[in-house]
Formats: sequence, structure tokens, C-alpha cells
Amino acid sequence: MAQIRPITEADYRPVADIHVHTWQVAYAGIVPDEFLARLDPADFVARRRTRPLPDGAQTLVAEEDGRIAGFVAFGPYRLEDGVDPGAGELYSVYLHPGHWGRGTGRQLLEAARAGLTAAGFPDMRLWVLTGNTRARRFYERAGLKPDGVDQTWTPRGTTLELPELRYAVAL
Repeated sequence: MAQIRPITEADYRPVADIHVHTWQVAYAGIVPDEFLARLDPADFVARRRTRPLPDGAQTLVAEEDGRIAGFVAFGPYRLEDGVDPGAGELYSVYLHPGHWGRGTGRQLLEAARAGLTAAGFPDMRLWVLTGNTRARRFYERAGLKPDGVDQTWTPRGTTLELPELRYAVAL
């Protein structure tokens, strides 16, 4: 069982390394290889420092044997022009692929659910790439379901258009 705790600045680089590596593994065949190959953990660290999450958002890490195994970020539901304080959102949950299937991802998801519940949000929403069937199964086993809303996501600096589904669950 992992220890779940708030992120510290010392965690930024290992979290960025996990973020990039997990993207490269989980999104292979969904996101073009050229895009995945250009991902740089240093860019993720810089964004974390210069573009903070919305007020009330949190990032937690899962630590196992003194090493970061994954992380989760959550808070108020983000909109194009701000946030919706009436809904919660799971922004991201990433786990090093070497830890997949061991329960740590579920621990992180449950920590986000508990954090959003404690903050008074009535539900939790999240966006997932339509082609990411592994993640969709994970969320569905945890009780989240597609709520009928979809959109197209365009990664920074690209013209890619990747379909996403929104999942939701009452808290």
C-alpha cells in the first residue's frame, strides 16, 4: 500500500518523469509518436511552477519504498474562462506503468474522491481520450460513467484533434 501525501517541490521532477513516461506508454497508438517523443519532463516542471492549478485544487503523490509511484490532481471543474465552483474535476491521475494493476491507482482515485467530497463538491468529472480503453475500464470499475458530453482536445503546439469523453460520478 502506498503512502498518499501532498506534493512538495522536491517531487516535481519525479512527478514530471512519471507524467511523461506514462503518456508515452499509455497513449502510444492514440497520440502520434512524434508528439510523444517530444515530451520533456523539464517542460512539465516549468509548467507546474509557472501555471498553478486553480484555487482549491490539490496534487497528491503516491510514495512506495521512498519513491514516487504516481500522482493525482483535482479541484474545481475547469472551464474555458475559469472554473465552475459547483462541480469537482479529476484533472489527472498518472501512475508509473511498473505500478499498474497493484491498487495504487485506485488509492489515488479514492484520495481525489475524498478530497473533492471534503471540499463540498456534489460530483467528480474527468476527461479521458476516447481511444484510451485501459483508462476507461479503470474509471468504469471505479464507478464513473460517460455522461454524454464529448469534445475534441488539441495538445499544446499542435493541430491534432483528439476526441475525449467526459466521465462523472456523484460524490
